Amino acid sequence: MFMFSLTAIAALSFALRCAPPEPQVAAGLLWVVLFFSAEAGVGRAFYEEAASGTLLALRIYAGAQAVFVGKFCYTLFMLVALAVFDLALFQVFLGFSLADFFAAMVFLLVVFLGIWGLAAAGVIVSALTVGAGAKSGLFSVLLLPVVLPVFLPALNLTGELFSSLLPSSSLLGAMALYDMILTLGASWLFDFVWQEI
Repeated sequence: MFMFSLTAIAALSFALRCAPPEPQVAAGLLWVVLFFSAEAGVGRAFYEEAASGTLLALRIYAGAQAVFVGKFCYTLFMLVALAVFDLALFQVFLGFSLADFFAAMVFLLVVFLGIWGLAAAGVIVSALTVGAGAKSGLFSVLLLPVVLPVFLPALNLTGELFSSLLPSSSLLGAMALYDMILTLGASWLFDFVWQEI
C-alpha cells in the first residue's frame, strides 16, 4: 500500500514537472491514489486467516460482531496511517496548500469520512470475496459501487477546499450519514456472511 502511494505520487510529481496541478485535478489525483493504495490493503482483510486455515477456529472462538469490529478498527487505523503518509507525500512532491486553519480541519474531516466509508465497505466486501477464485478482480468490481457515494462528495469537497472555496455542509452531512448507514448495514450483513465464509 505504502509503496504504491510513494511510487504513484512520485511519478505524478515527475509527470507534472513538480508544478502544483489545478485544484480539481489535485483533488482527483489525491483521491485516486488514496483509493487504489487502500484497495491493495483492504482487500486482504481476511487473507491471512483464509491462507492459514484459521477461519474455522476464529468462527468458533469469536462472535461475528467481535470479528467485524476488530477488522473494521484495524482497517480504519491502517487507512488513517496511509492517509497521513499520502498527504505528507502530496505536500512534499506536489506542494498543495490550504487557505487557513478552518479549511485544514474541514479537509481532515473529509479525508476521515472518506476512509471511514472505505474501511466499512472494504471489510464487508473482503468477507464476501474471501472464498472467490479471482479475489482481486471481484473485490474491485464490488467495492467501487459501494464507496462511490462517499468517494464523489469527498472528491468535490476536496476540490472546493483546494480552490479556497467554502465547502458544502450538506455534502459533509451526507458523507457522515452514508458512512453510518454503511457501517451499520455492513455490521448487520456480516452476521450472515461470517457463517458462510
